[in-house]
Formats: sequence, C-alpha cells, structure tokens
Amino acid sequence: MKRFWTVFEFELLSYIKNKSFVITTILMAVLLGGITFLPRFFDMSGMLGIETTNSQEESTDDGEEDKEKDVTSLGIVDKNGYFADKAILEQAFQDTEFIFMESDTELKQSVEEEKIAAGFYVVDDMNYQYFVLNRDMADSNQMIFNELLSVIHKQIYCQEHDIDYETFVADYEAPVQCEEKVLGKDAADNFWYCYALVIIIFMVIIMYGVMIATSVTTEKSNRSIEVLVTSVDSKYLLFGKVFAGAAAVIVQLTLILGAALAGYGINHEVWGNNLDILLDIPANVLVAFAVFGIGGFLFYAFLYGAMGALVSKTEDINKSSGTLQMVIMLVYFAVLFQLENPDGIIMKVCSYLPFSSYSAMFVRIGMGKVAFWEVCISVVILVISILFAGWLAAKIYRMGTLRYGNPIKLGKALKEMKQSE
Repeated sequence: MKRFWTVFEFELLSYIKNKSFVITTILMAVLLGGITFLPRFFDMSGMLGIETTNSQEESTDDGEEDKEKDVTSLGIVDKNGYFADKAILEQAFQDTEFIFMESDTELKQSVEEEKIAAGFYVVDDMNYQYFVLNRDMADSNQMIFNELLSVIHKQIYCQEHDIDYETFVADYEAPVQCEEKVLGKDAADNFWYCYALVIIIFMVIIMYGVMIATSVTTEKSNRSIEVLVTSVDSKYLLFGKVFAGAAAVIVQLTLILGAALAGYGINHEVWGNNLDILLDIPANVLVAFAVFGIGGFLFYAFLYGAMGALVSKTEDINKSSGTLQMVIMLVYFAVLFQLENPDGIIMKVCSYLPFSSYSAMFVRIGMGKVAFWEVCISVVILVISILFAGWLAAKIYRMGTLRYGNPIKLGKALKEMKQSE
C-alpha cells in the first residue's frame, strides 16, 4: 500500500506542478469568481432588467438613441379604413414608418423590390395577408398586427351590439390570479444547471481520461515502464495514476466551481437573482454530482488507462480508445436529449448503467422523481463496476506494458488474458 501512495503522490504532484494546470485553474477561478462581482462596479441594469433611479441618465440615453435609431418601412393596404389613424400603427410598431398603398399588387411589388421591409393587405377585421421577401426568425410583425386587428374586431363587435368597449375589455380580459406553490422540484428552474453539470463532467472525463492514457503510453514508449515495473507492482502504478487524476479533478473543479458559487452567493442580490438558473444549485444535487461524477470518472479513467497500455505510440491512443470515446459521446447526447424528460424510461435505464449513471442519476435527482433506494442501488452498481474496471484494467495494463509494436486489439488482449489463466 505504501508503494501505491508513493505513485499517487508523484502523479498528483505532476498535475499540481504542471504550469498549464495551475494557470488554467487559477485563471478560471478568478475569471468566474470575478464575473459575479461585475454588477458592483459596472451598471448592468439594462442587461439584467433591473430598474435604476437615475432618470437623468435614462433620459440622456433615450435622447441619444432617438437620434441614431433606424426606421423600418412597412406597407399597408387598408380599404376598410380600420387604420386611418396611422399613429395607432406606429405606436405598436416601434421605430417604424407605415406607407399606405392602393392594392395588393403594388404592395407585393414594393416588397419584391425591397422598397419596404414587409406589408399587410387587410381583407376585413378577421383576415389579412402578410407579404415579406425573406422572413427572419426574429420577425414579430405578424404577432403585433394580430393583436391590433383583434382590438379592431372587438371594437366593431361592441359597436354592432351596443356594448361599452371599455367595460367589455375589463370583463373579457380580466387577468387570472395564480399563486404557484411547488411542493417538490421545479424542473424548469433546475434545467440549466443540470445541463451545465452534464457538460462539465463530460469534458472532465474526456480530457483527463486522455491524459491518463497518454501518461501510460508515454512511459511505455520511452521504456521507463521497464524500470518501474521492477520496483512497483503494475496495479499500483495504474491505480496511483487513476486516483491521482481523480484528486486533481476534485481540486480543480472545487476551486473553479467554488469560486463561482461563492461569488454569486455574495452578489446574487445585485444580479437580481438572474443567475439562479445556473448557480443556485441545491446541496443534494451538488453532493450527487460529486459522488456520481467522481465514480464515473474513476470508471472511465481505468478503462482509458487500459487503452493506453494497448498501444506503444501516443499517436495511436485515439485509435485504441475510439470505441470508448464513442460510448461517452452516445451517453452525453442521450442524457442531453432526455433532459426534459428525466422520469422517462431512457433516463431511468441510464441512471443504473455504470456507463451513464454518472450523469443521468444526478439529473434525475435534480429534476425528476427518484427514491433514496434507487440512488443507493445505482451507487452500489457503480462501485462494483469501478472495482471490476480497475481489476480488468490492471490485468490489461500488466499484460500490455511490456508489449511493443503494433497496437493490441482489446478483443485479442482479453482472449490472451483468458488463456493465461
């Protein structure tokens, strides 16, 4: 066991002393933590939707915007005279000039020649045609005009039936009062931080997994492994690398996420609680993320170590670990695509499989319905799978470290292991 700790200490220090690791960790922690303090030094009320009391600045800004604003031209054919008062239209459509035309042909031609951005041909108080050359995704003209024509229709209806329009609108459009009380979990509020955590654990597994595989292959390619295995058992070498990688992950994520969460905890009021969807993470979800994230990392790290032992050149690592990376990618997309359905059959199955429980289970804890016994079963399965992956990886590592030449296929390695036993 002493030899394991020797390897663990050496590998962990190699991470901590690595300049890129230190710079990246400090830079990300300072950057994310510093961003949370921005509203204390800069006026971000416009972006955050927070009202300010400085009316003089607002009026000055509005004056400058009025001078430089772009005016859009829209056409309209209104033979019924519903919009005889052009001010009604221009009040609803901000920074827009309306041009009245005589026919739909003239309107269509003006749109095609790009003299106007778009146009409306009003048939009656319930029907109209909308002409536009190229409709972009942010086009809200139809929605605004629908509301205007709906008001016109209501006014005509009230006139025909001798009803006071204001009384009709007050009764017909009376707002329904609702006081929402979420007794369990609010999936809508929890969606974005679960989304972010899934991406983080995916990136960590891919990045550090490749680093572990590269470390194994490098020792093999420069033949330093031949000296190491004479003094240290091969399983201690592999376990030391994997657990040192896990410790480095814990240190890095704790510093980076801790800086962001602590900074937002101090400054959430000046942010107007606008970042709650990302940074107001419940303790149970953070604990689940830590437990399943570390478990998933260990599971895949052992497999990456085994893949690194099957090749002799670092350029062959991607070829050796291609299938493993494909599995990780499939799990990643499966969980993201099912994020809005955390209690679906796919997420339930994924929350028990060791290949996917590292992300699926903490998503279910954050957004869905999951019993404590389900979490316990998933943890037990993951722990057993980690032990099996560690045992298998140690066998492959011991067999492959002194094998040079062409990459060894995993199937062949397993077959030779079985024959040797």
